[in-house]
Amino acid sequence: MKRNLNLSLIFLVGLSIFLFFAYSFSKEPLTSEAENFLADDFQLQDTNQNIISLSDYKGKQPVILFFWTSWCPFCQKELRVLNNRYASLAEDGFAVLAINVGESPDKVKNFLKDYNLAYHVLLDKDTYVSWTYEIIGVPTYILINKEGYIVFKDNYFPLKQYQELISK
Repeated sequence: MKRNLNLSLIFLVGLSIFLFFAYSFSKEPLTSEAENFLADDFQLQDTNQNIISLSDYKGKQPVILFFWTSWCPFCQKELRVLNNRYASLAEDGFAVLAINVGESPDKVKNFLKDYNLAYHVLLDKDTYVSWTYEIIGVPTYILINKEGYIVFKDNYFPLKQYQELISK
């Protein structure tokens, strides 16, 4: 009986993961039609207890939001990739805000000890910002142009077209 229950649980978890990835990769990324959506402002605390607002960047520079968790192996890889690209992104005028979804500040700080990230890491402890931006899985990238409009949202970084997307 217990073995059947464990197999059923494993099956359901596997099915959920499959459906998530099937949905994530089957949909088209947001493109020009996304420009109708003004990014919701938020205020989140960073890992140094500073308050960062999205509105601080509006009219000044485009922003890359990166939603992640410590338990996600894809997020761990993307944190490093984003860190390696950060100098180039900053040179191109981008702000990068990595938003941890729902984990405690202590857990995030402990996790990040080996990462030495160059960009801001924000804490969405109650997941309100993630809910507002309709994040259904991690990792998720959202690109916001200088005027504050969402121009891209997907589970990958649009390396080949990010500059074109932001200029819209």
